[in-house]
Amino acid sequence: MTELTVPATSLVVLVGVSGSGKSTFARTKFGAWETLSSDAFRGLVSNDENSQSATGDAFDALRYIAATRLRNGLLTVIDATNVQPAARKSMVALAKEHDVLPVAIVLDVPERVAVERTEARADRGFGADVIRRQAKQLRSGLSSLRREGFRTVHVLRDQAEIDAATIVRTRLLNDRTDEHGPFDVIGDVHGCRSELETLLERLGYDLRRDAQGRPVDAVHPEGRRALFLGDLVDRGPDTPGVLRLAMGMVGAGHAIAVPGNHEDKLARALRGDKVTVANGLEVSLAQLAAETPEFRDEVQTFCRELVSHLVLDDGRLVVAHAGLPEHYHGRASGRVRAFALYGDVTGEKDEYGLPVRLDWARDYRGAATVLYGHTPVPRAEWVNNTMCLDTGCVFGGALTALRYPENEVVSVPAEQLWSEPARPFALAVDTSAEREDDVLRIEDVLETPIVETRTSGGIRLRPEFALGALETMSRWAVDPRWLLYLPPTMSPPAPSSRPGMLEHPDEAFEAYRKSGVTRLIAEEKHMGSRAVALVTRDGSRFGAEAEWRGIVHTRTGRRFFPSRDDEARFLSRLHDAVSRAGLWDELTTDWLLLDGEILPWSLKAGALIREQYAAVGAAAASALPAAVATLEQAAARGLDVASVLERTRRREADAALYTDAYRRYVQRTDGIDGVQLAPFQVLAGEGGVYAEREHAWHLALADRLVEADPALVRATQRMDIDLDDSDSVAAAVDWWTTLTDAGGEGMVVKPAAGLVRNERGLAQPGIKVRGREYLRIIYGPDYTEESSLERLRDRNVGHKRSMALREYALGLESLHRFVEGDPLWRVHEAVFAVLAMESEPVDPRL
Repeated sequence: MTELTVPATSLVVLVGVSGSGKSTFARTKFGAWETLSSDAFRGLVSNDENSQSATGDAFDALRYIAATRLRNGLLTVIDATNVQPAARKSMVALAKEHDVLPVAIVLDVPERVAVERTEARADRGFGADVIRRQAKQLRSGLSSLRREGFRTVHVLRDQAEIDAATIVRTRLLNDRTDEHGPFDVIGDVHGCRSELETLLERLGYDLRRDAQGRPVDAVHPEGRRALFLGDLVDRGPDTPGVLRLAMGMVGAGHAIAVPGNHEDKLARALRGDKVTVANGLEVSLAQLAAETPEFRDEVQTFCRELVSHLVLDDGRLVVAHAGLPEHYHGRASGRVRAFALYGDVTGEKDEYGLPVRLDWARDYRGAATVLYGHTPVPRAEWVNNTMCLDTGCVFGGALTALRYPENEVVSVPAEQLWSEPARPFALAVDTSAEREDDVLRIEDVLETPIVETRTSGGIRLRPEFALGALETMSRWAVDPRWLLYLPPTMSPPAPSSRPGMLEHPDEAFEAYRKSGVTRLIAEEKHMGSRAVALVTRDGSRFGAEAEWRGIVHTRTGRRFFPSRDDEARFLSRLHDAVSRAGLWDELTTDWLLLDGEILPWSLKAGALIREQYAAVGAAAASALPAAVATLEQAAARGLDVASVLERTRRREADAALYTDAYRRYVQRTDGIDGVQLAPFQVLAGEGGVYAEREHAWHLALADRLVEADPALVRATQRMDIDLDDSDSVAAAVDWWTTLTDAGGEGMVVKPAAGLVRNERGLAQPGIKVRGREYLRIIYGPDYTEESSLERLRDRNVGHKRSMALREYALGLESLHRFVEGDPLWRVHEAVFAVLAMESEPVDPRL
C-alpha cells in the first residue's frame, strides 16, 4: 500500500494522459463532491463531454467552482490531463491565488494501457497518436513539476501502484486547533532577557537554570504554556540568553513560538546568506559570536523551522508576529508568510524614513482572536478582537503578555532604554501616567470621535449627541466611580405580516438564521424598569466605606431609588441574598454587577401612567360609551350610521383592552416592600467579565438568588430553542403566545452562547418580541386596526439594530476596562459613549 500525503486544504491536480484512469482514481480515492472533471464541465456547458470546442468555457466554469471551493477551505481535485505546462501553470496560479498548497498526483501508466482503454471506449473520437503526444508531453515535464510550484508530487507508474494508493490527509503545520491552552502570549522581547524572566515569574512560571545559572526552561505549575509572538532577537542586551530560555521552553513543550521578521533575517545571516546587517542584527551577531558553533547552529535551525502563524483552540485563536487578516488564517503561501512576518505597507514612508504600515486590524471582523506584535504601541488594547502585544520593551516601554483565554493583560516595565528607536517611541507614550486616574476631562468625551472596542472596533460618536449626554452625566448621573456600565438598547423584530399582529417570534428567529445563529434561548420579558445593580461586600474598591453596599441606577445612569433609605435597604437584602447563594466565594469577588428589571413598572413609571396612559383611558371611558349610546339612538331613528357605530364600538372595546393592558402593571408598594429585582445577567466581578458567557450560566446564578430571597428576587422563565428543529420552534411560539395571552409583556430572544461572533459579524445580543396587547400601551388603543398596522409596519429596524450592536460593544468594553484596572477616564469613555448613542434620533416606540 502506497500512502499519498495530501494537505487537508489543498488543490490536488491529477496529471495523466487520456485513458490513464484519472477519473476512476478520483472517484475511488476522494469524496463525491471534491473532484471537478474537465469532461463533466464540457458536458455542462455544451451537452457533450467530448466537445473540444467547449474546452475554453468548460475550464472557465471549472476554475470558478474550484476558486469558490478553495475560498471556502475545501480540498479540491482537478481531473484533467494537465500534461501541458501551461495547463498546470494555471492550476498552480489558482492555488496561489487562494493561498493553498498545490499537489500533483501523476498517473504514469504504460502507453499501450492508455491506448487500449481509449480505443475500447466508443465515445472517444481520437486515437493512439493523441495518447502518444500526451505521453511525450507528460514525460518531458515530470522532472520540472516542483520547479513549476507543486509543493508535493506523487508519481504512480503502473496500475498496481494506482490500485494500492491510499490518500492520507495531513494537517498543515499551522493547524494547531487541537491545542486549547491556557496560554500566556508574550510580545516582542528583542533580547531583553531580564525583563522576560521577570514577566515569566509574574505569570507564575518557575525558572529552571543550568549549571552556570543561566535560565534554560520555565515551567508553570498549572500546565500553562508561553506563546512567543516573534522578535525574540536583536537590539537588546542578551539575545543569546533570550534564545536559550525560549528554545529550552519550546523544546521541553512548555512554550510555542512563531517567527518574527528579525528571526527570519537572523536565520539567513547565520546560514551565510547575504543580508543587510542593520536594525539590531549587528548586535545579535556580535553577541552570538561569543557562543559555541553548536549553539549558533541550534539557533539557526530553531529560527528557520518556526511556522509563520498558528491557528489554535479550535480556530478561536490565531497568532502571527505582524498579525493576519481573516482570509489568510490557516492558509499556506509565500504571501501569507510574508504578511505574518512583515505585515503590509502602503508604499509610502514617514518622516523618519520608515514604511507606513497598513492598519489591517481596523478592518478586521473575524471570529478568531488575533494576537500579534511587530509594531510597538504604548499600551496593549483591543481593536476588533485583535491585540498588539509589542509594547516596546527594548525602547524603554514594557514587556507585555496576554493570559488566554482569560484575556488578562500582564506587563513589566523595561529596566532601561536599551535601544534608540528610529521613530521616537516617546511620541506614542501614553500621557495617562502623568494624569490622576479619577480625573475626567471634558475633551475625553467631546474630542474623542472614535472609541475603540475589542468586539466591534472603532465606534464613532457624533459631537452633537455627545453634548446631550454631557448634560445628563453632569446633572443627574451617579458618581462616575460607580457607573461601570450602561445597558444597550434592544431591537424589536422586523414587522409581522400576520393579520392583527405587529410583532411575532418568527421574524426574530429569521433574523438569527440570517446571522448564522441557530441555538437560542427565549427569556420572559418582565414588565419593569431596566436597572443595573452594583452590590458590594467591601466598598473600598469603589472609593467608599467598606460597609457601603453599592448602588442601583437606571439605564441612563441616574440613581434608581429617590430615597437613599430605600436604596440602602434594597442593597442590604441583595447583599445578603448573594451571601446566602455563596456567590462571593464562588466567583472570588467582593462586588458583583447585575443587569435586570425592577418591578413593578409603576414604581418608576407612576407619573407616566397617571399623566399619560390613565388620562387616555379615562377620556376614552368617558367619551366612547356616550358616543356609542348616541349613535345607537340615531340608528334606532333610521339614520344610516351603521359604519360609524361599528367603528366606535371597536374603539370602545380597544380602549377597554388598553386600560386593562396598563393596569395589570400597576401594583402598590411600601418602601421596598413589594419591590423585586429580576436579574438576567451577572455582568462582572473582580474575577472577570461574565457578560459574554452563555445565558444558561447567568440564569442559573439568578435562580440561586431567587432561592436565597424569593420575596426580593424574581425568577425569569426561559426556554431553549433549536432553529434546526421545527418542533422546538413551534414550542417557542406557543410559549410566547401563552405568556402574552396571560398578560405578559413578551419575550427576549438571545443567542444561547451569549456573545456570538462569526463570519457574518457580531450577532444581536437580544431581540425583543412584545405581545399584541402590551403593544397597545406603546402604539395606542386602536393600533390593531388594519389601517394602523399597515402604517406601523412601514418601519425600519436597521438603525435600531445598529445602535444595539454598538451600545453592546461599548458596554462590554467598559466592563473589561474596569476589571482590567484601567483608569476611570478610560472606563468612563465607553460608558459615556453609550449615553451619547441614546441621543441619536430613533423612534422611541421601537
